[in-house]
Amino acid sequence: MRIRRECIRFARGGWLAPLAMAAVLVLSPMAMPSANADTDYGGCVLFTNDRAATIDSLRFRCSPAQQDAIFLDAPGGNVPMGVKDGWVARPPEMQGWAPALWIGKTFYTGPEGGFLMNRLTGAGIEGWPADVYSGPALMDGRPTWVLNYAPSPTPQVYDEIREVTPGVWFGYSWWRDGGQVSLMLTFILA
Repeated sequence: MRIRRECIRFARGGWLAPLAMAAVLVLSPMAMPSANADTDYGGCVLFTNDRAATIDSLRFRCSPAQQDAIFLDAPGGNVPMGVKDGWVARPPEMQGWAPALWIGKTFYTGPEGGFLMNRLTGAGIEGWPADVYSGPALMDGRPTWVLNYAPSPTPQVYDEIREVTPGVWFGYSWWRDGGQVSLMLTFILA
């Protein structure tokens, strides 16, 4: 950062050194993230006012245990409305190739829910509908937004999402087969 280097160079000049060091601390980009951090889960940080930083943290800095803790700590939050971009958080092996197939969801919802269409391929073709409503989460029984794929070609898929920071939802995609439920992946919407 240009300002930082100039302040350090100026500080070597003498009597204004304390002022220059204060400018470095205030203007340094390294000092900013912790000041804006909403919640820190041991290096996995959620930022209330920075969606991109929250998404980056959920995708690349949070362990599965930290992601689970974030979901369990989150309230149900608001239902998403309109077009939302999507990212796979885990398994990490899917992060590279998933965007060729899935780029997010379009929510046709009101305060009580509604339905969604997945946005497929880079062209954003809509497909794979799901009903959207509030229900109990599989993990803890507390309120979550359910994305139920019963009306789709894959009725076994059942997603749950919670708003973890304003405008960012974290969720689980489950596969239901008879009485068995297994986790397929986790994902982020914003």
